[in-house]
Amino acid sequence: MWGRNRNDDDSEYTPVLSSALRDAMRQARIDSAERSGVVVDLHDAELARLELLNEALDTLFEEIPAEVELFDRGISQGDTPRLWIDSIAHVVMGRDKRHYRFVMDGRYGRKMLAESTDIPEIVDAITRYVAGRLIERERALADHSIPLSGKAQRGLKDLRSHRRWRLVRMFIFGLIVGCMALFVTLWIVAWRTS
Repeated sequence: MWGRNRNDDDSEYTPVLSSALRDAMRQARIDSAERSGVVVDLHDAELARLELLNEALDTLFEEIPAEVELFDRGISQGDTPRLWIDSIAHVVMGRDKRHYRFVMDGRYGRKMLAESTDIPEIVDAITRYVAGRLIERERALADHSIPLSGKAQRGLKDLRSHRRWRLVRMFIFGLIVGCMALFVTLWIVAWRTS
């Protein structure tokens, strides 16, 4: 098939390799295995460093009240391991696998919040971030629990009153236009019959 003639007695194609090519292929396989071993070692090193940071954050996350469900800390193990603080902020290792990068994904892209090789500096940055999120949560809850001020309530009453009078005016205008149309129609009918 496809322009190649094969004999029926050739059931298997076996290439003949020279010993130099065979040795080069064997060496290439060994090099590939060593490179993949190094990649696995780097991946394991990243995970180990992130686990150290995760353990250092235990005291911080024990202080957060149980009813606050903003944070979901955990390590994701993928091509790039990450220590997630919440749904938008995480720690990832830098290219040299020694720097911790604390980043936040936002509306306009990724923002670097802190970068350091020292765990205490990253823990401080995460502590400030957690404190800021807790303050935002308190403000959001406080805004919804405060009743409307007197001025806002008067504004709502004025708006309702304005809408009500507008409806009444439209009804009266419709009534007047309807009566006028009835009288004009009766006048035209009376004029034609006389």
